[in-house]
Amino acid sequence: MKEDGEFWMSFEDFKKNFTKLEICNLTPDALGDDKLHKWTVSINEGRWVKGCSAGGCRNYPDTFWTNPQYRLKLCEEDDDPDVAEVVCTFVVALMQKDRRKERKVGGSFHTIGFAIYELQGNKQHLLKDFFLYRASKSRSKSYINLREVSQRFSLPPGEYVIIPSTYDPHQEGEFVLRVFSEKQNLSEETENQIIADNPEPSPTTAKEESEEDLQFRRIFEQISGEDMQITASELRNILNRVVKKHKMKTDGFTLESCRSMVALMDTDGSGKLNLMEFRHLWNKIKKWQTIFKEYDKDNSGLIDSYEMRTAVNDAGFHLNSQLYEIISMRYADENMNLDFDSFICCLVRLEGMFRAFHAFDKDGDGIIKLSVLEWLQLTLYA
Repeated sequence: MKEDGEFWMSFEDFKKNFTKLEICNLTPDALGDDKLHKWTVSINEGRWVKGCSAGGCRNYPDTFWTNPQYRLKLCEEDDDPDVAEVVCTFVVALMQKDRRKERKVGGSFHTIGFAIYELQGNKQHLLKDFFLYRASKSRSKSYINLREVSQRFSLPPGEYVIIPSTYDPHQEGEFVLRVFSEKQNLSEETENQIIADNPEPSPTTAKEESEEDLQFRRIFEQISGEDMQITASELRNILNRVVKKHKMKTDGFTLESCRSMVALMDTDGSGKLNLMEFRHLWNKIKKWQTIFKEYDKDNSGLIDSYEMRTAVNDAGFHLNSQLYEIISMRYADENMNLDFDSFICCLVRLEGMFRAFHAFDKDGDGIIKLSVLEWLQLTLYA
């Protein structure tokens, strides 16, 4: 036998010594036959983050939609005269990154897989309802704890979305998603446009005041005193009395939260809220309280960080995955839950940041250039 690393053995001996055989291809160029084919490849790197984008498989509909999503556009059908159907052949390969490092400290490979859904022009991150009422067009054969899961598919030209996930939610890790196709394809992560679509309501004039407005004014006068303004400390007392009256399960608002609210609504720079500013804030808090209660179905006074994504969207703020990760890290507790105070504080900060950004974005192109002073003003204002 030559010492070149090649040897031969009988099939019976092979069965005795080995239990598993994996055939690897560096690329799919020769998967179908002996002829050389040139495939195009698109590569996307991503990660699953607990409480934000680690939604688990389709068995968990409340969180599955939060997984990273990758839009796949199949542009040209295969050149195969033996196939009557108009299809595009492609291979999806999902590989876990750096799991061997985790194994050294007691970790292991996650159980991973993916599902493919057909799209109809939607380029934004798909929400829960999309997956509740649509079946997948195709998917990996099974979820398995291997370093890489790959499979070959043939689908009609069109747009699709690939959802890579671990089997169970809350499992963190990094991955690489590769798509090989015989013809040109486009694969990219779906992202929401970062916008806030909640318009500022016009202040009411004295002539427009209803009986409810007059009653609100009388209450404010009793609280504020002669100067008709309230401080952050006074605002905290008012709001905590209100939430206690509504029997919400919360420890109440912190002074820091109320200072943020005053900074958001203080349009005249007094450091206090006048009647119009307080009324404006009051309407916002009532709206946000309604949203919070909608997701706090068990009346525990908490919502989890996955529900927070939808709640923030309902409040009029459309963010991307990176920002949702920051929100989870900043406002969620160790169990990835948010209380009412954290929820309101987060929305106040978001509105303040959007408002401050638009104040600097003079030409409205979504890009600003700031000096150090302006940057400090922006962050302190928000």
